[in-house]
Amino acid sequence: MRRHLVIIGGGAGGASTAAEAKRIDPDLQITMIEQGKHVSVAACPMPYFVGDTIKQEHKLIARTPEAFRESGVDVLLKTRVERVDTDQRRVYLSDGPEIVYDRLLVATGASPILPGIPGQDLDRVYTLRSLEEAIAIKALVQSGCRRAVIIGAGFIAMEMSDALTGFGLDVRIAHRDERPVTRWGVEFTERLMSTFAERGVLFMPKTTISRIDQNADRSLRLTTNQGEIETDLVVIAIGIRPNVTLAKAMGLQLGDSGAIRVNLSQQTSVANVYATGDCTEVYHRVARRWVNVPLGDIANKQGRVAGQVIGGRPAVMPGIVGAQSFKFFDLELAATGLGEQEAVRYGFHPVSATAWAPPTAPSMRQKEDIETGLKLIADQSTGMLLGAQAVGRRGAVQKIDVLSATLWYEARLDDLASMDFGYAPPFGGAWDLIHIVSRLLLKKL
Repeated sequence: MRRHLVIIGGGAGGASTAAEAKRIDPDLQITMIEQGKHVSVAACPMPYFVGDTIKQEHKLIARTPEAFRESGVDVLLKTRVERVDTDQRRVYLSDGPEIVYDRLLVATGASPILPGIPGQDLDRVYTLRSLEEAIAIKALVQSGCRRAVIIGAGFIAMEMSDALTGFGLDVRIAHRDERPVTRWGVEFTERLMSTFAERGVLFMPKTTISRIDQNADRSLRLTTNQGEIETDLVVIAIGIRPNVTLAKAMGLQLGDSGAIRVNLSQQTSVANVYATGDCTEVYHRVARRWVNVPLGDIANKQGRVAGQVIGGRPAVMPGIVGAQSFKFFDLELAATGLGEQEAVRYGFHPVSATAWAPPTAPSMRQKEDIETGLKLIADQSTGMLLGAQAVGRRGAVQKIDVLSATLWYEARLDDLASMDFGYAPPFGGAWDLIHIVSRLLLKKL
């Protein structure tokens, strides 16, 4: 008899598992169950779709249900899993007969964190966690919406402020903390604040929302500790948490992060059950801990590993170093590894240094050149690099990509201080910014 793989969830983790498992074992029977209308949706480009950089919604779909079915993967849309009996290996659906499995993959993703206030479920209040929401926001903006409030100030909030401002909207960011995107150190806050001012985005620090009401014309009124705000659109972007309701009911072990605990081959604590994506933990090579980092590239890598293992080929997910980047108007922001507070929490003794430099050599410097800032964090006891952050108009992501590679192989500061880079005047000075900050930091050890 053919083996049967049942996948719960059609996001990046589930879809990539299905594709890889079918490639390894073409005879494998696969059923993918998704409670939404779409599978294999790329969530990370959604702000660029809202902002009309990506014109067509189908470009956010990596693979359609029809394409999966043509490859032999059965896809059930708008179907919810009610419960799973892991002893009998049966999946019970909200609509239809139960399904018997040989292998089961849990890829239930993450759910948005909501502020828990009256009105958070009103019309024109969104969380941007689905393609349907992205389509609705874009339609509303294109129909003449003129004002928007974004609750939260993480990287999705930053990308959405860019997207909405591009349509000429009056955009406000209401944030309970003093600074946006706090993964990036206070050294970079001034650059972000000046960008807000230049682009007409009003950043409202230390602002809490107590309720949202709808006016007669369908516009919204927010009651805050800073007074009332009238707006046409609200985007809640205060974070997400792993969706583990089903996993807990199944008896799957959760890790310290609250996500599903897996091993390097994506196997859970229950036999024949695997998990991938935003609902799972992943091994952080710098922290040497299992953490939850809900990013699409991680979900895809985990899915490939799970698909290979389920298909019969040994594989492991070697972990992450915590690399992340996003675009904010004309700025690149990127980070990798650990910040100082994280480093202390994981038992290190962090020390840091920051420097700024133009993106070209002095001989080619132009008046309009904006300096790139780079911060390095190292362990004072060992000299090991722990993390890095960068902000700039050009080259910030490239710096972090280089430093992610060095973190992967446990580089020391003295390695970075003399590392060989591709030098040419259009791309920087003879001493790269990485060299400069490494040497500054070595003096602190």
